[in-house]
Amino acid sequence: MSFCVHGIPVSRGVAFGRAVLIASSRVDVAHYFIEADQINAEISRVRHARNEVMAEISRVQQQLQELPGREAHVELAALLDVHLMMLQDEQMADGVKYWIVERHYNAEWALTSHLEVVARQFDEMEDPYLRERKADLEQVVERLLRVMRGVASPVAHPPSPTRKEQFEWAGDESIEVPLILVAHDLSPADMLQFKQSVFAGFVTDVGGKTSHTAIVARSMDIPAVVGARAASTIIQQDDWIVIDGNEGVVIVDPSPIILAEYAHEQRQLEVERSRLHRLRNTPAVTLDGQAIELHVNIEQASDCAAALKVGAMGVGLFRSEFLFMGRKGQLPNEEEQYRAYCAAVTGMQGLPVTIRTIDVGADKPLNRNARHADDHLNPALGLRAIRWSLAEPAMFLTQLRAILRASAHGPVRLLIPMLTHVREIRQTLALIDKAKGQLNAKGQEYGQVAVGAMIEVPAAALMVDVFLRYFDFLSVGTNDLIQYTLAIDRVDESVAHLYDPMHPAVLELMARTIAAGHAHGKSVSVCGELAGDVSMTRLLLGLGLRSFSMHPSHLLTVKQQILRADTCKLKVLAQQTLASEDPVPLR
Repeated sequence: MSFCVHGIPVSRGVAFGRAVLIASSRVDVAHYFIEADQINAEISRVRHARNEVMAEISRVQQQLQELPGREAHVELAALLDVHLMMLQDEQMADGVKYWIVERHYNAEWALTSHLEVVARQFDEMEDPYLRERKADLEQVVERLLRVMRGVASPVAHPPSPTRKEQFEWAGDESIEVPLILVAHDLSPADMLQFKQSVFAGFVTDVGGKTSHTAIVARSMDIPAVVGARAASTIIQQDDWIVIDGNEGVVIVDPSPIILAEYAHEQRQLEVERSRLHRLRNTPAVTLDGQAIELHVNIEQASDCAAALKVGAMGVGLFRSEFLFMGRKGQLPNEEEQYRAYCAAVTGMQGLPVTIRTIDVGADKPLNRNARHADDHLNPALGLRAIRWSLAEPAMFLTQLRAILRASAHGPVRLLIPMLTHVREIRQTLALIDKAKGQLNAKGQEYGQVAVGAMIEVPAAALMVDVFLRYFDFLSVGTNDLIQYTLAIDRVDESVAHLYDPMHPAVLELMARTIAAGHAHGKSVSVCGELAGDVSMTRLLLGLGLRSFSMHPSHLLTVKQQILRADTCKLKVLAQQTLASEDPVPLR
Protein backbone atom coordinates (compact mmCIF):
# COMPACT_ATOMS: atom_id res chain seq x y z
CA MET A 1 0.00 0.00 0.00
CA SER A 2 1.33 3.41 -0.97
CA PHE A 3 1.78 6.10 1.68
CA CYS A 4 3.71 9.33 2.23
CA VAL A 5 6.19 10.42 4.88
CA HIS A 6 6.57 14.17 5.28
CA GLY A 7 9.80 15.88 6.26
CA ILE A 8 11.76 19.04 5.63
CA PRO A 9 12.84 19.84 2.05
CA VAL A 10 16.50 20.84 2.23
CA SER A 11 17.84 19.98 -1.23
CA ARG A 12 15.82 20.21 -4.42
CA GLY A 13 15.52 17.38 -6.92
CA VAL A 14 13.92 14.00 -7.38
CA ALA A 15 15.38 10.57 -6.68
CA PHE A 16 13.78 7.14 -6.61
CA GLY A 17 14.89 3.59 -6.01
CA ARG A 18 15.05 0.79 -3.46
CA ALA A 19 15.42 1.68 0.22
CA VAL A 20 18.56 0.66 2.04
CA LEU A 21 17.95 0.90 5.79
CA ILE A 22 20.82 1.60 8.12
CA ALA A 23 19.80 0.54 11.61
CA SER A 24 21.07 2.45 14.59
CA SER A 25 23.88 0.72 16.45
CA ARG A 26 21.99 1.47 19.66
CA VAL A 27 19.19 -0.89 18.68
CA ASP A 28 21.26 -3.99 19.35
CA VAL A 29 23.36 -2.74 22.25
CA ALA A 30 24.15 -5.56 24.66
CA HIS A 31 23.15 -4.98 28.30
CA TYR A 32 24.97 -7.03 30.91
CA PHE A 33 26.81 -6.60 34.18
CA ILE A 34 30.55 -7.11 34.43
CA GLU A 35 32.76 -8.43 37.21
CA ALA A 36 35.06 -6.12 39.18
CA ASP A 37 38.14 -7.50 37.47
CA GLN A 38 36.65 -6.57 34.06
CA ILE A 39 36.25 -2.86 34.82
CA ASN A 40 39.63 -1.75 33.48
CA ALA A 41 39.16 -3.81 30.32
CA GLU A 42 35.77 -2.16 29.60
CA ILE A 43 37.19 1.31 30.21
CA SER A 44 40.01 0.45 27.79
CA ARG A 45 37.46 -0.61 25.16
CA VAL A 46 35.79 2.80 25.37
CA ARG A 47 39.17 4.57 25.23
CA HIS A 48 40.23 2.52 22.20
CA ALA A 49 36.95 3.30 20.39
CA ARG A 50 37.35 6.98 21.18
CA ASN A 51 40.88 7.04 19.76
CA GLU A 52 39.73 5.21 16.62
CA VAL A 53 36.89 7.66 16.00
CA MET A 54 39.16 10.66 16.60
CA ALA A 55 41.67 9.24 14.12
CA GLU A 56 38.89 8.73 11.56
CA ILE A 57 37.67 12.30 11.96
CA SER A 58 41.23 13.57 11.54
CA ARG A 59 41.52 11.62 8.28
CA VAL A 60 38.25 13.09 7.03
CA GLN A 61 39.43 16.61 7.90
CA GLN A 62 42.55 15.99 5.84
CA GLN A 63 40.41 14.86 2.89
CA LEU A 64 38.38 18.05 3.09
CA GLN A 65 41.43 20.12 2.15
CA GLU A 66 41.57 18.38 -1.24
CA LEU A 67 37.93 18.72 -2.26
CA PRO A 68 36.18 21.52 -4.24
CA GLY A 69 33.25 23.51 -2.88
CA ARG A 70 35.10 24.96 0.09
CA GLU A 71 32.19 26.94 1.52
CA ALA A 72 30.15 23.86 2.38
CA HIS A 73 33.25 21.99 3.46
CA VAL A 74 34.10 24.75 5.94
CA GLU A 75 30.69 24.14 7.50
CA LEU A 76 31.38 20.41 7.51
CA ALA A 77 34.80 20.99 9.08
CA ALA A 78 33.14 22.95 11.86
CA LEU A 79 30.81 20.03 12.60
CA LEU A 80 33.76 17.65 12.67
CA ASP A 81 35.43 19.99 15.17
CA VAL A 82 32.33 19.75 17.36
CA HIS A 83 32.54 15.95 17.28
CA LEU A 84 36.21 16.06 18.22
CA MET A 85 35.48 18.37 21.14
CA MET A 86 32.77 16.01 22.37
CA LEU A 87 35.14 13.06 22.17
CA GLN A 88 37.77 15.01 24.12
CA ASP A 89 35.28 16.22 26.73
CA GLU A 90 36.43 15.00 30.14
CA GLN A 91 32.91 15.21 31.57
CA MET A 92 31.68 12.79 28.93
CA ALA A 93 34.58 10.40 29.64
CA ASP A 94 33.96 10.61 33.39
CA GLY A 95 30.23 10.04 32.89
CA VAL A 96 30.77 6.83 30.93
CA LYS A 97 33.40 5.71 33.41
CA TYR A 98 30.91 6.20 36.26
CA TRP A 99 28.44 3.68 34.79
CA ILE A 100 31.22 1.13 34.33
CA VAL A 101 32.87 1.56 37.73
CA GLU A 102 29.85 2.22 39.96
CA ARG A 103 27.12 0.23 38.19
CA HIS A 104 29.30 -2.44 36.58
CA TYR A 105 27.64 -1.84 33.18
CA ASN A 106 29.40 -3.13 30.10
CA ALA A 107 30.98 -0.44 27.88
CA GLU A 108 28.14 -0.24 25.31
CA TRP A 109 25.48 -0.03 28.01
CA ALA A 110 27.47 2.65 29.83
CA LEU A 111 27.72 4.73 26.65
CA THR A 112 24.00 4.63 25.88
CA SER A 113 23.08 5.25 29.53
CA HIS A 114 25.23 8.38 29.66
CA LEU A 115 23.78 9.49 26.30
CA GLU A 116 20.25 9.35 27.69
CA VAL A 117 21.20 11.52 30.67
CA VAL A 118 22.95 14.19 28.57
CA ALA A 119 20.26 14.07 25.86
CA ARG A 120 17.65 15.11 28.42
CA GLN A 121 19.78 18.15 29.23
CA PHE A 122 19.84 19.12 25.55
CA ASP A 123 16.05 18.70 25.34
CA GLU A 124 15.60 21.25 28.13
CA MET A 125 17.58 23.95 26.32
CA GLU A 126 15.54 26.87 24.99
CA ASP A 127 17.79 27.65 22.03
CA PRO A 128 16.62 25.52 19.06
CA TYR A 129 20.10 25.49 17.53
CA LEU A 130 21.61 24.12 20.75
CA ARG A 131 18.81 21.56 21.06
CA GLU A 132 19.68 20.33 17.58
CA ARG A 133 23.26 19.74 18.69
CA LYS A 134 21.95 16.72 20.59
CA ALA A 135 22.16 14.99 17.22
CA ASP A 136 25.92 15.55 17.23
CA LEU A 137 26.25 13.78 20.57
CA GLU A 138 24.10 10.91 19.30
CA GLN A 139 26.32 10.57 16.23
CA VAL A 140 29.46 10.50 18.36
CA VAL A 141 28.01 7.67 20.47
CA GLU A 142 26.83 5.92 17.29
CA ARG A 143 30.36 5.94 15.90
CA LEU A 144 31.83 4.68 19.15
CA LEU A 145 29.37 1.79 19.15
CA ARG A 146 30.14 0.97 15.52
CA VAL A 147 33.86 0.79 16.27
CA MET A 148 33.19 -1.49 19.23
CA ARG A 149 31.14 -3.78 17.01
CA GLY A 150 33.59 -3.58 14.10
CA VAL A 151 30.97 -2.07 11.77
CA ALA A 152 32.18 0.30 9.02
CA SER A 153 30.46 3.46 7.79
CA PRO A 154 27.23 2.58 5.95
CA VAL A 155 28.02 5.06 3.21
CA ALA A 156 31.63 4.05 2.67
CA HIS A 157 30.69 0.39 2.23
CA PRO A 158 27.10 0.14 0.98
CA PRO A 159 25.37 -3.22 1.24
CA SER A 160 25.13 -3.78 -2.51
CA PRO A 161 25.66 -1.96 -5.79
CA THR A 162 22.89 -0.75 -8.03
CA ARG A 163 21.31 -3.66 -9.82
CA LYS A 164 19.40 -4.30 -13.00
CA GLU A 165 15.69 -4.63 -12.45
CA GLN A 166 12.62 -4.32 -14.63
CA PHE A 167 10.18 -1.54 -13.86
CA GLU A 168 6.51 -2.38 -14.32
CA TRP A 169 6.07 0.79 -16.37
CA ALA A 170 9.21 0.28 -18.45
CA GLY A 171 8.06 -2.57 -20.64
CA ASP A 172 10.78 -5.09 -21.39
CA GLU A 173 13.63 -2.68 -20.73
CA SER A 174 15.91 -3.49 -17.82
CA ILE A 175 17.66 -0.49 -16.30
CA GLU A 176 19.90 0.27 -13.38
CA VAL A 177 17.89 0.70 -10.18
CA PRO A 178 19.43 3.26 -7.81
CA LEU A 179 19.48 2.88 -4.04
CA ILE A 180 18.13 5.37 -1.49
CA LEU A 181 19.73 5.52 1.94
CA VAL A 182 17.28 5.69 4.86
CA ALA A 183 18.80 6.32 8.28
CA HIS A 184 18.06 7.86 11.63
CA ASP A 185 20.84 10.34 10.91
CA LEU A 186 24.12 10.63 9.01
CA SER A 187 27.38 11.80 10.52
CA PRO A 188 29.65 14.41 8.87
CA ALA A 189 32.09 11.66 7.89
CA ASP A 190 29.25 9.70 6.24
CA MET A 191 28.15 12.80 4.35
CA LEU A 192 31.63 13.42 2.97
CA GLN A 193 31.69 9.91 1.54
CA PHE A 194 28.13 10.12 0.22
CA LYS A 195 29.01 11.70 -3.12
CA GLN A 196 31.32 8.81 -3.99
CA SER A 197 28.75 6.18 -2.97
CA VAL A 198 26.09 4.40 -5.05
CA PHE A 199 23.17 6.13 -3.32
CA ALA A 200 21.03 8.53 -5.34
CA GLY A 201 19.51 10.32 -2.33
CA PHE A 202 18.84 10.00 1.35
CA VAL A 203 16.14 10.32 4.01
CA THR A 204 16.80 10.86 7.72
CA ASP A 205 14.53 10.82 10.75
CA VAL A 206 16.13 13.86 12.33
CA GLY A 207 17.68 17.12 11.18
CA GLY A 208 16.53 20.57 10.22
CA LYS A 209 17.47 23.35 7.83
CA THR A 210 20.53 24.18 9.94
CA SER A 211 21.67 20.59 10.42
CA HIS A 212 24.85 19.33 8.80
CA THR A 213 22.88 16.93 6.60
CA ALA A 214 20.95 19.85 5.12
CA ILE A 215 24.08 21.96 4.61
CA VAL A 216 26.00 19.26 2.78
CA ALA A 217 23.01 18.00 0.77
CA ARG A 218 22.50 21.47 -0.67
CA SER A 219 26.18 21.94 -1.45
CA MET A 220 26.42 18.56 -3.22
CA ASP A 221 23.07 18.89 -4.99
CA ILE A 222 21.80 15.60 -3.51
CA PRO A 223 18.01 15.06 -3.38
CA ALA A 224 17.25 14.75 0.33
CA VAL A 225 14.52 14.97 2.94
CA VAL A 226 15.44 15.34 6.62
CA GLY A 227 13.38 15.46 9.78
CA ALA A 228 11.11 12.70 8.48
CA ARG A 229 10.60 11.47 12.07
CA ALA A 230 10.02 7.71 12.04
CA ALA A 231 10.99 7.14 8.40
CA SER A 232 13.65 4.58 9.29
CA THR A 233 11.13 2.51 11.24
CA ILE A 234 8.16 2.87 8.88
CA ILE A 235 10.08 2.23 5.66
CA GLN A 236 11.19 -1.36 5.20
CA GLN A 237 14.31 -2.74 3.60
CA ASP A 238 14.08 -2.79 -0.22
CA ASP A 239 10.84 -0.77 -0.36
CA TRP A 240 10.37 1.29 -3.50
CA ILE A 241 10.54 4.96 -2.48
CA VAL A 242 10.52 8.33 -4.19
CA ILE A 243 12.24 11.37 -2.69
CA ASP A 244 10.63 14.63 -3.70
CA GLY A 245 13.21 17.12 -2.47
CA ASN A 246 11.15 20.03 -3.77
CA GLU A 247 8.21 19.33 -1.45
CA GLY A 248 9.88 17.42 1.39
CA VAL A 249 7.86 14.27 0.71
CA VAL A 250 8.90 10.62 0.65
CA ILE A 251 6.47 8.34 -1.21
CA VAL A 252 6.70 4.71 -0.12
CA ASP A 253 5.60 1.91 -2.44
CA PRO A 254 4.41 4.31 -5.16
CA SER A 255 1.99 3.08 -7.77
CA PRO A 256 3.36 2.44 -11.27
CA ILE A 257 1.66 5.64 -12.44
CA ILE A 258 3.28 7.80 -9.73
CA LEU A 259 6.65 6.15 -10.32
CA ALA A 260 6.35 6.77 -14.04
CA GLU A 261 5.45 10.44 -13.44
CA TYR A 262 8.52 11.00 -11.26
CA ALA A 263 10.72 9.11 -13.71
CA HIS A 264 9.39 11.34 -16.47
CA GLU A 265 10.09 14.42 -14.34
CA GLN A 266 13.62 13.21 -13.72
CA ARG A 267 14.21 12.63 -17.44
CA GLN A 268 12.83 16.08 -18.18
CA LEU A 269 15.31 17.57 -15.74
CA GLU A 270 18.14 15.75 -17.54
CA VAL A 271 16.88 16.98 -20.91
CA GLU A 272 16.66 20.50 -19.51
CA ARG A 273 20.24 20.30 -18.23
CA SER A 274 21.35 19.18 -21.69
CA ARG A 275 19.50 22.07 -23.33
CA LEU A 276 20.95 24.52 -20.88
CA HIS A 277 24.47 23.32 -21.62
CA ARG A 278 23.95 24.32 -25.26
CA LEU A 279 23.63 27.91 -24.05
CA ARG A 280 27.21 27.85 -22.77
CA ASN A 281 28.60 29.89 -25.68
CA THR A 282 25.44 31.92 -26.35
CA PRO A 283 25.90 35.62 -25.49
CA ALA A 284 23.69 36.70 -22.57
CA VAL A 285 21.62 39.32 -24.41
CA THR A 286 17.98 40.16 -23.72
CA LEU A 287 15.29 40.31 -26.39
CA ASP A 288 15.67 44.10 -26.55
CA GLY A 289 19.42 43.92 -27.02
CA GLN A 290 20.73 44.50 -23.48
CA ALA A 291 24.04 42.69 -22.89
CA ILE A 292 24.25 41.10 -19.42
CA GLU A 293 27.44 40.06 -17.65
CA LEU A 294 27.30 36.65 -15.95
CA HIS A 295 30.07 35.88 -13.50
CA VAL A 296 30.59 33.20 -10.88
CA ASN A 297 31.42 33.04 -7.18
CA ILE A 298 34.34 30.78 -6.22
CA GLU A 299 36.20 29.77 -3.06
CA GLN A 300 39.40 28.36 -4.54
CA ALA A 301 41.29 28.15 -7.82
CA SER A 302 40.05 24.65 -8.60
CA ASP A 303 36.53 26.11 -8.99
CA CYS A 304 37.66 27.89 -12.17
CA ALA A 305 37.11 24.73 -14.22
CA ALA A 306 33.39 24.75 -13.34
CA ALA A 307 33.23 28.45 -14.19
CA LEU A 308 34.67 27.94 -17.66
CA LYS A 309 32.48 24.89 -18.26
CA VAL A 310 29.30 26.99 -17.99
CA GLY A 311 30.71 29.87 -20.03
CA ALA A 312 31.16 32.42 -17.24
CA MET A 313 32.50 35.83 -18.26
CA GLY A 314 34.75 35.96 -15.21
CA VAL A 315 34.83 35.61 -11.46
CA GLY A 316 32.61 38.15 -9.74
CA LEU A 317 33.55 37.03 -6.24
CA PHE A 318 36.60 35.10 -5.04
CA ARG A 319 35.98 34.54 -1.34
CA SER A 320 39.54 34.83 -0.06
CA GLU A 321 38.60 34.07 3.56
CA PHE A 322 38.65 30.35 2.81
CA LEU A 323 42.44 30.58 2.60
CA PHE A 324 42.46 31.77 6.21
CA MET A 325 39.90 29.56 7.93
CA GLY A 326 40.50 26.52 10.10
CA ARG A 327 44.25 27.10 10.43
CA LYS A 328 44.29 27.49 14.24
CA GLY A 329 45.80 30.96 14.09
CA GLN A 330 48.44 30.16 11.44
CA LEU A 331 47.48 32.67 8.77
CA PRO A 332 48.70 32.20 5.19
CA ASN A 333 51.77 34.27 4.36
CA GLU A 334 52.13 36.52 1.33
CA GLU A 335 53.66 33.84 -0.90
CA GLU A 336 50.95 31.28 -0.16
CA GLN A 337 48.24 33.83 -0.87
CA TYR A 338 50.01 35.04 -4.00
CA ARG A 339 50.16 31.48 -5.38
CA ALA A 340 46.46 30.92 -4.64
CA TYR A 341 45.39 34.17 -6.31
CA CYS A 342 47.68 33.53 -9.29
CA ALA A 343 46.18 30.08 -9.74
CA ALA A 344 42.71 31.61 -9.95
CA VAL A 345 43.84 34.37 -12.33
CA THR A 346 45.60 32.00 -14.71
CA GLY A 347 42.82 29.42 -14.29
CA MET A 348 40.29 31.88 -15.74
CA GLN A 349 42.39 32.17 -18.92
CA GLY A 350 42.36 35.95 -19.28
CA LEU A 351 38.89 36.58 -17.91
CA PRO A 352 38.61 39.06 -15.00
CA VAL A 353 38.81 37.86 -11.40
CA THR A 354 37.30 39.91 -8.57
CA ILE A 355 39.01 39.08 -5.28
CA ARG A 356 37.22 40.07 -2.08
CA THR A 357 39.51 40.82 0.83
CA ILE A 358 39.08 38.60 3.87
CA ASP A 359 35.52 38.57 5.21
CA VAL A 360 35.45 36.74 8.51
CA GLY A 361 33.30 37.04 11.61
CA ALA A 362 29.69 36.22 12.58
CA ASP A 363 28.75 32.98 10.79
CA LYS A 364 32.28 32.68 9.32
CA PRO A 365 34.68 32.74 12.30
CA LEU A 366 38.38 32.60 11.49
CA ASN A 367 38.97 29.76 13.93
CA ARG A 368 36.09 27.37 14.48
CA ASN A 369 37.58 26.28 17.81
CA ALA A 370 37.70 29.80 19.21
CA ARG A 371 35.04 30.85 21.68
CA HIS A 372 34.21 33.85 19.53
CA ALA A 373 30.44 33.57 19.89
CA ASP A 374 30.75 33.46 23.67
CA ASP A 375 32.89 36.59 23.80
CA HIS A 376 30.52 38.84 21.84
CA LEU A 377 26.79 39.22 22.31
CA ASN A 378 26.18 39.78 18.61
CA PRO A 379 29.14 38.82 16.40
CA ALA A 380 27.24 39.81 13.24
CA LEU A 381 27.57 43.41 14.42
CA GLY A 382 31.10 43.05 15.74
CA LEU A 383 34.67 43.05 14.47
CA ARG A 384 34.23 41.40 11.08
CA ALA A 385 35.21 41.87 7.42
CA ILE A 386 36.94 45.22 6.71
CA ARG A 387 36.67 46.17 10.39
CA TRP A 388 38.91 43.24 11.29
CA SER A 389 41.28 43.97 8.39
CA LEU A 390 41.71 47.59 9.48
CA ALA A 391 42.30 46.43 13.05
CA GLU A 392 45.10 44.16 11.75
CA PRO A 393 46.91 46.38 9.20
CA ALA A 394 49.97 44.12 8.92
CA MET A 395 47.76 41.17 7.94
CA PHE A 396 45.75 43.37 5.58
CA LEU A 397 48.85 44.75 3.86
CA THR A 398 50.12 41.20 3.35
CA GLN A 399 46.90 40.25 1.58
CA LEU A 400 46.82 43.44 -0.49
CA ARG A 401 50.39 42.89 -1.69
CA ALA A 402 49.57 39.29 -2.67
CA ILE A 403 46.48 40.36 -4.63
CA LEU A 404 48.31 43.20 -6.36
CA ARG A 405 51.17 40.89 -7.36
CA ALA A 406 48.69 38.40 -8.83
CA SER A 407 47.29 41.20 -11.03
CA ALA A 408 50.51 41.09 -13.04
CA HIS A 409 49.32 37.75 -14.46
CA GLY A 410 45.82 38.78 -15.61
CA PRO A 411 42.90 41.16 -14.99
CA VAL A 412 42.14 41.49 -11.26
CA ARG A 413 39.60 43.60 -9.44
CA LEU A 414 39.78 44.25 -5.69
CA LEU A 415 36.55 44.14 -3.65
CA ILE A 416 36.23 45.49 -0.09
CA PRO A 417 33.47 44.03 2.16
CA MET A 418 31.20 45.68 4.73
CA LEU A 419 32.26 49.31 4.45
CA THR A 420 29.99 51.78 6.25
CA HIS A 421 32.00 54.95 7.05
CA VAL A 422 33.96 57.39 4.90
CA ARG A 423 36.85 57.10 7.33
CA GLU A 424 36.93 53.35 6.66
CA ILE A 425 37.00 54.05 2.93
CA ARG A 426 39.90 56.48 3.31
CA GLN A 427 41.83 54.11 5.57
CA THR A 428 41.35 51.26 3.12
CA LEU A 429 42.45 53.26 0.08
CA ALA A 430 45.46 54.57 2.00
CA LEU A 431 46.53 51.01 2.85
CA ILE A 432 46.13 49.98 -0.81
CA ASP A 433 48.43 52.85 -1.78
CA LYS A 434 50.87 51.82 0.95
CA ALA A 435 50.89 48.23 -0.34
CA LYS A 436 51.68 49.52 -3.83
CA GLY A 437 54.50 51.62 -2.39
CA GLN A 438 55.96 48.58 -0.64
CA LEU A 439 55.90 46.61 -3.91
CA ASN A 440 57.48 49.52 -5.78
CA ALA A 441 60.28 49.65 -3.20
CA LYS A 442 61.02 45.96 -3.82
CA GLY A 443 60.70 46.26 -7.59
CA GLN A 444 57.81 43.79 -7.71
CA GLU A 445 55.35 44.05 -10.59
CA TYR A 446 51.60 44.54 -10.39
CA GLY A 447 48.89 45.53 -12.85
CA GLN A 448 46.10 48.07 -12.98
CA VAL A 449 43.56 47.01 -10.35
CA ALA A 450 40.05 48.45 -10.15
CA VAL A 451 38.84 48.84 -6.57
CA GLY A 452 35.21 48.24 -5.60
CA ALA A 453 33.06 48.19 -2.50
CA MET A 454 30.40 45.78 -1.34
CA ILE A 455 27.00 47.24 -0.51
CA GLU A 456 25.76 44.95 2.26
CA VAL A 457 24.89 47.39 5.05
CA PRO A 458 21.88 49.75 4.78
CA ALA A 459 24.13 52.69 5.66
CA ALA A 460 26.25 52.00 2.57
CA ALA A 461 23.18 51.79 0.31
CA LEU A 462 21.83 55.07 1.68
CA MET A 463 25.13 56.89 1.00
CA VAL A 464 25.83 55.08 -2.27
CA ASP A 465 26.59 58.34 -4.12
CA VAL A 466 29.48 58.97 -1.73
CA PHE A 467 30.78 55.44 -2.27
CA LEU A 468 30.72 55.92 -6.03
CA ARG A 469 33.00 58.97 -5.71
CA TYR A 470 35.69 56.73 -4.20
CA PHE A 471 35.25 53.38 -5.97
CA ASP A 472 35.38 52.07 -9.54
CA PHE A 473 32.50 49.60 -9.12
CA LEU A 474 30.02 48.26 -6.55
CA SER A 475 28.83 44.76 -5.69
CA VAL A 476 25.63 44.18 -3.72
CA GLY A 477 25.95 41.40 -1.15
CA THR A 478 22.28 40.55 -0.79
CA ASN A 479 22.76 37.91 1.92
CA ASP A 480 24.00 40.44 4.45
CA LEU A 481 21.99 43.36 3.08
CA ILE A 482 18.76 41.47 3.80
CA GLN A 483 20.05 40.35 7.21
CA TYR A 484 21.00 43.84 8.35
CA THR A 485 18.01 45.61 6.81
CA LEU A 486 15.48 43.28 8.45
CA ALA A 487 17.46 42.73 11.69
CA ILE A 488 17.47 38.96 11.15
CA ASP A 489 20.24 36.51 11.98
CA ARG A 490 20.19 34.47 8.78
CA VAL A 491 21.58 31.37 10.50
CA ASP A 492 18.98 31.42 13.29
CA GLU A 493 16.24 28.94 12.40
CA SER A 494 13.76 30.58 14.78
CA VAL A 495 13.61 33.75 12.63
CA ALA A 496 14.45 32.22 9.25
CA HIS A 497 10.85 32.71 8.08
CA LEU A 498 11.35 36.49 8.32
CA TYR A 499 14.29 36.47 5.89
CA ASP A 500 12.56 38.03 2.89
CA PRO A 501 14.38 39.29 -0.24
CA MET A 502 11.07 40.72 -1.49
CA HIS A 503 10.66 43.03 1.50
CA PRO A 504 9.95 46.56 0.18
CA ALA A 505 12.86 48.03 2.15
CA VAL A 506 15.33 45.53 0.67
CA LEU A 507 14.09 46.16 -2.87
CA GLU A 508 14.28 49.91 -2.36
CA LEU A 509 17.91 49.73 -1.23
CA MET A 510 18.88 47.52 -4.18
CA ALA A 511 17.03 49.75 -6.66
CA ARG A 512 18.70 52.83 -5.19
CA THR A 513 22.17 51.28 -5.53
CA ILE A 514 21.65 50.12 -9.11
CA ALA A 515 20.22 53.48 -10.21
CA ALA A 516 23.13 55.37 -8.63
CA GLY A 517 25.61 53.18 -10.47
CA HIS A 518 23.93 53.98 -13.79
CA ALA A 519 23.93 57.70 -12.97
CA HIS A 520 27.68 57.66 -12.29
CA GLY A 521 28.45 55.41 -15.25
CA LYS A 522 29.89 52.68 -13.02
CA SER A 523 29.20 48.96 -12.86
CA VAL A 524 26.96 47.50 -10.15
CA SER A 525 26.65 43.75 -9.73
CA VAL A 526 24.79 41.43 -7.36
CA CYS A 527 26.88 38.62 -5.92
CA GLY A 528 24.60 37.27 -3.18
CA GLU A 529 22.19 34.34 -3.35
CA LEU A 530 19.61 36.45 -5.22
CA ALA A 531 21.86 36.56 -8.28
CA GLY A 532 21.40 32.82 -8.81
CA ASP A 533 17.70 32.73 -7.87
CA VAL A 534 15.82 32.48 -11.19
CA SER A 535 12.63 33.68 -9.53
CA MET A 536 14.40 37.02 -8.99
CA THR A 537 16.13 37.36 -12.38
CA ARG A 538 13.34 39.24 -14.15
CA LEU A 539 12.88 41.68 -11.27
CA LEU A 540 16.60 42.41 -11.04
CA LEU A 541 16.71 43.03 -14.80
CA GLY A 542 13.73 45.35 -14.45
CA LEU A 543 15.55 47.27 -11.71
CA GLY A 544 18.39 47.84 -14.16
CA LEU A 545 20.88 45.22 -13.04
CA ARG A 546 23.27 44.25 -15.84
CA SER A 547 25.87 42.19 -13.94
CA PHE A 548 25.21 39.00 -11.96
CA SER A 549 27.61 36.75 -10.04
CA MET A 550 26.49 33.36 -8.72
CA HIS A 551 27.36 29.73 -8.09
CA PRO A 552 28.38 28.07 -11.39
CA SER A 553 25.50 25.58 -11.17
CA HIS A 554 22.95 28.42 -11.46
CA LEU A 555 24.49 30.38 -14.32
CA LEU A 556 22.91 28.66 -17.33
CA THR A 557 19.44 28.67 -15.77
CA VAL A 558 19.73 32.41 -15.16
CA LYS A 559 21.06 32.92 -18.70
CA GLN A 560 17.98 31.16 -20.07
CA GLN A 561 15.75 33.64 -18.23
CA ILE A 562 17.81 36.55 -19.58
CA LEU A 563 17.50 35.36 -23.19
CA ARG A 564 13.71 35.37 -22.81
CA ALA A 565 13.50 38.77 -21.12
CA ASP A 566 12.56 42.21 -22.45
CA THR A 567 14.01 44.79 -20.07
CA CYS A 568 11.79 47.58 -21.42
CA LYS A 569 8.67 45.73 -20.32
CA LEU A 570 10.30 44.51 -17.11
CA LYS A 571 11.25 48.06 -16.12
CA VAL A 572 7.59 49.04 -15.96
CA LEU A 573 6.69 45.94 -13.97
CA ALA A 574 9.61 46.49 -11.60
CA GLN A 575 8.44 50.01 -10.80
CA GLN A 576 5.00 48.64 -10.00
CA THR A 577 6.62 46.08 -7.73
CA LEU A 578 8.59 48.78 -5.90
CA ALA A 579 5.36 50.70 -5.29
CA SER A 580 3.69 47.66 -3.72
CA GLU A 581 3.56 47.17 0.03
CA ASP A 582 3.50 43.40 -0.45
CA PRO A 583 5.60 42.76 -3.60
CA VAL A 584 5.97 39.39 -5.32
CA PRO A 585 8.57 38.21 -7.88
CA LEU A 586 7.86 38.99 -11.53
CA ARG A 587 6.46 36.07 -13.53
